[in-house]
Amino acid sequence: MRRVLGLLLLLAAALALPGCGADNPLVVIETSMGTIKAELYEDKAPVTVKNFLKYVADKHYDGTIFHRVIPTFMIQGGGMTPELKEKGGQYPPIKNESYNGLSNKRGTLAMARTSKADSATDQFFINVKDNLFLDRAQSQDSVGYCVFGQVTEGMDVADKIRNVPTSKGDVPEETVLIKSIRRLQ
Repeated sequence: MRRVLGLLLLLAAALALPGCGADNPLVVIETSMGTIKAELYEDKAPVTVKNFLKYVADKHYDGTIFHRVIPTFMIQGGGMTPELKEKGGQYPPIKNESYNGLSNKRGTLAMARTSKADSATDQFFINVKDNLFLDRAQSQDSVGYCVFGQVTEGMDVADKIRNVPTSKGDVPEETVLIKSIRRLQ
């Protein structure tokens, strides 16, 4: 009886986590170093997830790279070609949803942006450690960076990517290709 009660409590706690138990979209990120799967928190960041999924549907991410890798911070990609040319977001910048209560913890996906709050387009990053200073409440600019998803499988791949040697500007010395990002049905 105690065991069943304990399992029920664990299940209830899991369902209370952001995204858990919801019908949130799932994506598969195929890279040259392996596969990463992620749940997108459409319930917490609807504008951001809709934007990301438009780029996924357009196959915009196919053939882009992780162009910025900082092993104690994050891996960023989605907007540059292997020749380090900006692919360019084809949709207008979106509203920053960093007020959604989600935190830039290890394994979360967040949108990259310029110094302007509402400037995110196609580039995203995966936090490879807890980066709470990027959260709205703790950020220097009082805006923060919008978390919109969580790696569910393949964090070992993200860790492989973060350990790739880099040169000036945190650019990987070997190309880390995003072969494709597809939505799971």
